[in-house]
Amino acid sequence: MDVATDAFVSHRNLLFTIAYEMLGSAADAEDVLQETWLRWSGVEHSGVENHRAYLVRIVTRQALGRLRTLGRRKESYVGSWLPEPLLTTPDVAEDVELADSVSMAMMLVLETLTPTERAVFVLREVFGLEYDEIASAVDKNAAAVRQIAHRARSHVAARRPREVVTQQQSREALAAFQRATETGDLQALLDLLAPDVVLLGDGGGVKQAVPRPIVGASKVARLLVGGLLKFSGWTMEPAQVNGHPALVVRFGGELDTVIAVRMEDGLISGLYAVRNPAKLTHMAEQTALRRGV
Repeated sequence: MDVATDAFVSHRNLLFTIAYEMLGSAADAEDVLQETWLRWSGVEHSGVENHRAYLVRIVTRQALGRLRTLGRRKESYVGSWLPEPLLTTPDVAEDVELADSVSMAMMLVLETLTPTERAVFVLREVFGLEYDEIASAVDKNAAAVRQIAHRARSHVAARRPREVVTQQQSREALAAFQRATETGDLQALLDLLAPDVVLLGDGGGVKQAVPRPIVGASKVARLLVGGLLKFSGWTMEPAQVNGHPALVVRFGGELDTVIAVRMEDGLISGLYAVRNPAKLTHMAEQTALRRGV
């Protein structure tokens, strides 16, 4: 491979993760990577001292532009907006910091930041870039970046889950959730859900989903039992999504819903059900590739 290709391939996973964490969409992250490659391939590489830093700068700027466009689209989005689920490998889960940063709950927290705050938080808190390097990527001076990082860090700290939940705890809770849902055991569901649990559903106006957040264990449990038991031909299976255990629902063998959870104090405090077909395309392709289909 030539110098440009070798550098891009070496850092591709890093660039994709930066774009995905900033955008909440695997499809948009892939588009940003294509744009990054086009710009990178036109650079005189002999004059670039640090290929990684240069590529990070390009991908960040491209993602910032795309993020501002997406923000305008979300204003007219039908129902709740959830990040696009991403099928992840066990090695991501083993990296606790990275797994936490791409969790569905954290991605929703990042949605509350401004585009620049989000970029600075991801580059500093997740990937540990120096302030000077970040400043170059977001067109700010280092002092401004420090202030933005502090503001973003405080904002995220006030909204992220209060405790670190192990992968094993999440798996056990989801296995119990799956059993209770499959059997229609309302009491078992109630025992798993926090009193103030919130259910968000994203159908994108294409698939039926709750139009607004459902709050409260009783409401959520009754909706889940009543909703799923109305249909036949559905199956539920565990998967590793966004660095954490999750559940995949299939109807007639086709990927229909991805359910991620947020846990606090040993109970499920958040349920995130993604049904928008456009947001499941990338994951369906990932699944097919892993199965060798």
